[in-house]
Amino acid sequence: DNLLRRAACQEAQAFGNELIPATMPLKKATVFLNPAACKGKARSLFEKNAAPILHLSGLDVTVVKTDYEGQAKKLLELMENTDLIIIAGGDGTVQEVITGLLRRADEAAFSKIPIGFIPLGKTCTLSHTLYPESTNQVQHITNATLAILKGETVPLDVLQIKGEKEQPVFAVSSLRWGSYRDAGVKVSKYWYLGPLKTKAAHFFSTLKEWPQKHQAALMYVGPTERPPEEPEEKPSRPPLYVRLYRRLRLYWSSPKEIPQEVTPEDWEELKLSAIELSIATRNRQLDLTRTEDFMDICIEADAVSKGQFVHRGSQKMHDPHTCPEGSQCIQASRCILQLPEGTEGSFGIDNEEYEAMPVEVKLLPRKLRFFCDPRIREQMLHAAVQ
Repeated sequence: DNLLRRAACQEAQAFGNELIPATMPLKKATVFLNPAACKGKARSLFEKNAAPILHLSGLDVTVVKTDYEGQAKKLLELMENTDLIIIAGGDGTVQEVITGLLRRADEAAFSKIPIGFIPLGKTCTLSHTLYPESTNQVQHITNATLAILKGETVPLDVLQIKGEKEQPVFAVSSLRWGSYRDAGVKVSKYWYLGPLKTKAAHFFSTLKEWPQKHQAALMYVGPTERPPEEPEEKPSRPPLYVRLYRRLRLYWSSPKEIPQEVTPEDWEELKLSAIELSIATRNRQLDLTRTEDFMDICIEADAVSKGQFVHRGSQKMHDPHTCPEGSQCIQASRCILQLPEGTEGSFGIDNEEYEAMPVEVKLLPRKLRFFCDPRIREQMLHAAVQ
């Protein structure tokens, strides 16, 4: 581990040793660190593995430690300009930071700030997309921190989830509602059963009531066409005489009224009775050349035996986005989920628990840019060419 840390620090020092002009200010990096992540080990993991790399790289680093759940959202409202945002924690910290960021009045400007993710939490869904798999925790953290310095980014979709009264919540992974999610949350209660705790949690949940049905009405709009990407470099300003000529031409030419055709949205509606419903972004299977933007809605049939439920539940602990055979899969850019009155239970939004209520889920395509390992980006581009 020490050899890995030393190698990463030497690589970071090369960035720190680069000369910059005297007039250019240092790049500011604001780190949101959740010390409670990974059962309270996140702070020492960050200070041992990530902090030395960031300080050696020549960045002006400000570390903001969160003391309680939801604090990151409030801190983001007060945050002043920064060049980079770095999230050090797990899925919950990511969800809090992007929610705080996109709730700002000036979110249009702030959403262009690139975001780095240092995986320190118990569940780090984004790390599967952004970084190569690694069995060594130190290597995984140092790779993620070095990826921020290398500067390669990929655009990620975001889900905007809005209740009737609440402010919107934002997620980069998924919204889950159903029996597998409810049983998965209780797995840690059966810690004393060791490797059998996952199967036990799912088995005991079948004893309460069976079959377990989640009924709702779903309205949705199909995929939208992806617009061409805007060039990052702005075109140079034309000379003064060209600008004057254009203005005079606009002034003298008679205004033409162009009738704007408003195409009505094709909403489709269906009643569903499912054991689980999930609404997920395509961030896990990133395709940079996709021509349509959509989210995946998976409605899992409730005709499942208890044995299948226990078996599938164990699979879903490893990969919660598996859509088993017999499920209904829908591609949508926007949807409204109506729940019957008196519906109890919870949603899992990026593995964070929220009360189940009627919600509108809207896809914000390519809303945020996250730093990724250059090898991952190269693989995506190579796959796109093939």
